[in-house]
Formats: sequence, structure tokens, C-alpha cells
Amino acid sequence: MKKVAIVGAGQSRYGEFPDKGIKELFFEAYKDMTASVDKGIDSKMIEASYIGNLGSGGFQLGNMSALVSEYCGLPHIHTMRIENACASGGYALVAAIMDVLSGTHKVAIAGGVEKMTDVSGSKQKYWLGVSGDTEYERLAGTTFSGLYALIAQRHMHEFGTKREHLSMVAVKNHKNGAQNPKAQFQREITLEQALKGPIVAAPLNLFDCCSTTDGASAVLVCDADIAKQFTDTPIYVGGFGTASDYLAIHDRVSTVTLEGTRRASERAYKMAGLTPKDIQLAEVHDCFTIAELLAYEDLGFCEKGKAGPFIEEGHTQIGGDKPVNASGGLKSKGHPIGSTGTGQAYEMFNQLRGTVEKPTRQVKNAEIGLVHNVGGSGGTVSVTIMRR
Repeated sequence: MKKVAIVGAGQSRYGEFPDKGIKELFFEAYKDMTASVDKGIDSKMIEASYIGNLGSGGFQLGNMSALVSEYCGLPHIHTMRIENACASGGYALVAAIMDVLSGTHKVAIAGGVEKMTDVSGSKQKYWLGVSGDTEYERLAGTTFSGLYALIAQRHMHEFGTKREHLSMVAVKNHKNGAQNPKAQFQREITLEQALKGPIVAAPLNLFDCCSTTDGASAVLVCDADIAKQFTDTPIYVGGFGTASDYLAIHDRVSTVTLEGTRRASERAYKMAGLTPKDIQLAEVHDCFTIAELLAYEDLGFCEKGKAGPFIEEGHTQIGGDKPVNASGGLKSKGHPIGSTGTGQAYEMFNQLRGTVEKPTRQVKNAEIGLVHNVGGSGGTVSVTIMRR
């Protein structure tokens, strides 16, 4: 199969920025991306952009990809907004990869941007809620925290997963995020703090839930044949997979398996000629702490039902045999919806090149990594394997 390379990646700081709009945020990520291209890049070489975005709170629903692309000095390229809820960025990355694989374009941007903090709390709940099954879930009064709480309850019931296992995810990711200068929450928390957070939807409390975030990210994808024009250390796309599932969790065979993750990862592993054992580190979609535990199982890192012991034994710590969310994950780094998937790719690009800002967060000698991006409660999933 023809090869695709990633030769640059950038990200804005994640957080709350009332003085910045989606144009300014994306331009910040774009500048960071171009600065990471060792040998430089002429913007005229960029032929396409795929921008993940849920809708920026309804502010710029139409032509937003053209808006942010032209603000970066790319006014006449092929451009497309990709919307697949929280998996928008991951699908933007896959779209750019498929574009280059097809031979249509040689150089494309995969990016994402979201401005989440400019709308009221009630509008946020509506805006996010319509990413699930609007008729049978949102209009019945559920929220995403409520849906993931149901999943957590069932996982605890079936497998004996402990309340402490959920909190261990939050503690680990905050520890990593405290070392990430672009993370929204750069502070550690103790297990005791994580266990005593205010209840949001039992058993999930405040420390089990990711935040609403402003931010942007951008990744430069190109034909591998020209990658050395940009850098001597490109990162290659080993494989990718996408899959959907029933939007409403009551329609699924099991509420403790994200079938989209399982199928998408199987496709990515097959394309890459790898198995879960070959993955040395991963950035997974921890919108809620239970989501990270599910990812361990559904990506094949451990057996179904064994995610609790897996984190308790330290496997997913930096320094463990399968570090997960060295960036801090959605929980600490932040979750600007459209940007999350390409933000994960930004982290993996730097991890595999050994260019993470702080050595304490660098996974040593990593050559193969996986990024996993989930839309809603599992309705859409993308998995991409990257290798040095």
C-alpha cells in the first residue's frame, strides 16, 4: 500500500479564552504546526484541509473550514468541515490520510477547532446532547455524563470494577497533564481528592468528567515519497480504522463494550500488520474515566473486565509497559471537541519523535503508538496507528 507520512503538528494551548475566536485559535495551531516542519514549508504546497468541528456553539456552522483556512493564508484550496461529534478530529485525520492515499493531493492539513466556553451551560447541554440519539436519549432527559454513568454502573456490576479504579484514571491523567504546558489543567490531584468530588451522575463525580474547552490543533499529512523534503524524521501512518455503532446505548448488545472501538482497532491492526501487544503507547478518548477503562479492553490491551486491575497494577503509567494518555488525556489536557482527535495525533507525533516539551512526560524509545477518538457514547470511532 502507498505510504502516508506526518511531517508536522501543532496545537494551541487548551483552556478558556474569551479573547480568541475560532480563527485565532486555529491560526495558533497552524503556526505551531509549520514551526515544527524542520526544513520549512511553502504554504503553496498545501492543497487541502479537513477541519474537525462540532459547531462552535452554533456560532459558525456554515463554511467554517473555509473561514479558518483562509485566515491561515490558504484561501483557494480544497477544504471540508468534518463533523462526527467528539470524533470529528479523528475523522478529519482519516479523511486527510485517505485523500493523500488516493493520490488526489500530495499535502493536506488535518485539523480541528472548537470554541466551547462562549455559550451558556444550558445551551452547552443541548448542543452536546444532540450528538447522541436525540429522540430516545436527549428528549428523555439523559446527558452524556448520565449515559457514561450507566455504563460505569454496569461495568462495576458485571466485573467488580471498583470506584477507586475510576479515580485512578483521573489521578494518572492529572499527573501527566501537570507536565504538559498546553494542557487546560496543569495540576495533580490525589486519589482522596478524586474519590471525594461532587457527584455528577453516580458513580461519576466531578473528577471523572472532562471539561468544556477552547482549542485547536493541526497535523500536516503528505505522500511519504516527498516526506524528506520537509523533515528527516517523519512519522508514518501504519494503519487506520473507523467504525460506527448504534447511537442509543439501549440498542446495543452490550453496554460495557464500545463495538465501534473494537471494530475500528481491528481494521487498524490488520492494515498495520500489528497486534495490540505491539502498541507501545496510546492516546485514548477519556471523556469520562470509565471511557478510558473501556478503551483498555476494547483496544485489546487487556481482557474484557480486567481494566480495573490493569490500571491498578500500573501498566498505563508513564514508565509502565503500556503508557496511556501521557498528554493528560481529555481529562486534564482538555476536550475542545473538534480538536481532540488531531490533538491526540499532535501528542503522538512528538512522543514518537522524542520532542515532548518536558522529559518527565516523554515515553522513552517509543516507536509505535495508537490514537483513539470516540464520538458521543461510541456512535463513531476512529483509530490510527503511527510509527517512527
